[in-house]
Amino acid sequence: MKKLTTTLSAVALSIASFTALADAKPAVVYDTAGKFDKSFNEAVFRNGVEVFKKDKGIDVREFEPQNEAQREQGLRRLASRGFSPIVAVGFNMASAVEKVATEYPDIKFTIIDMVVDKPNVQSIVYKEHEGSFLVGALAAKASKTNTVGFVGGMDIPLIRKFACGYKQGAVYASSDITVLENMTGSTPAAFADPAKGSELAKSQMSKDADVIFAAAGGTGLGVYQAAADAGKYAIGVDSNQNHLQSGSMLTSMVKKVGVSAYGSWEEAMEGTWEPGIKVLGLKEGAVEWAYDEHNKPLITAEMEAYAAELQQKIIAGEIVVHDYMADNTCNI
Repeated sequence: MKKLTTTLSAVALSIASFTALADAKPAVVYDTAGKFDKSFNEAVFRNGVEVFKKDKGIDVREFEPQNEAQREQGLRRLASRGFSPIVAVGFNMASAVEKVATEYPDIKFTIIDMVVDKPNVQSIVYKEHEGSFLVGALAAKASKTNTVGFVGGMDIPLIRKFACGYKQGAVYASSDITVLENMTGSTPAAFADPAKGSELAKSQMSKDADVIFAAAGGTGLGVYQAAADAGKYAIGVDSNQNHLQSGSMLTSMVKKVGVSAYGSWEEAMEGTWEPGIKVLGLKEGAVEWAYDEHNKPLITAEMEAYAAELQQKIIAGEIVVHDYMADNTCNI
């Protein structure tokens, strides 16, 4: 009898698992930069969508809006067809998510990089300042001029958060270092202007910056090219961009947005998905600096050990990196 009960339980579990797989209808709406932006959106595609399909054997329905109006249209279309959870990529999706989530209270939505306070929305935000601190410290260690730069995309608190963390790390590693900073613009177009990125990078290099961190989406591609052409270093963002200019990319500040998207879809399958806010940083393994074959020759053993030491101190609370978005200040 006991054996029969165990067998029946196993069968019930298998049926439940099969039902969860059959019912799974994951989806994603990228931002207007598209899933092949070599940065933020592509990280969701490469490390989320593709891996989820490989692991689970389930396709993720994708939508790439071509303009701002299509963000809301895409969300509504997917929700009306029962897709859930729908992952919305980027802070620009916030108003669309809030509106469509209100219209479809039974559909689960997950937004990356912004908070939407709805009972059917999971908001995932990151401690970008912690990862930026580490790459700032590495920039200071690598710099021969004691001058480093930062090029941001759209001038918003989130990008200021990257800049502030970077400055803190650079100053921690070298107290008298100069950190130059420029933002590309005040609209979303600032994340898709490589020519402007190149121009800003060249301007900073003319002022002795020899390492430049770009938190600017597609605009960063211009920064990386300009640095490579000048024999200087650049630092990538969001996904591991070391390969884009192998040998001149000092590192990348990786934000594991793809892993977060994957987790949201998996949680829904397992019945553990919950609305609310997730705040992820170094402790959770959600941000990191990239070290691979493309930048290995640039990172000395001393630099690697130093970054590891700083990371552990941040996780332990021995170093507290100020979050610009906590009070909109960066007093260093």
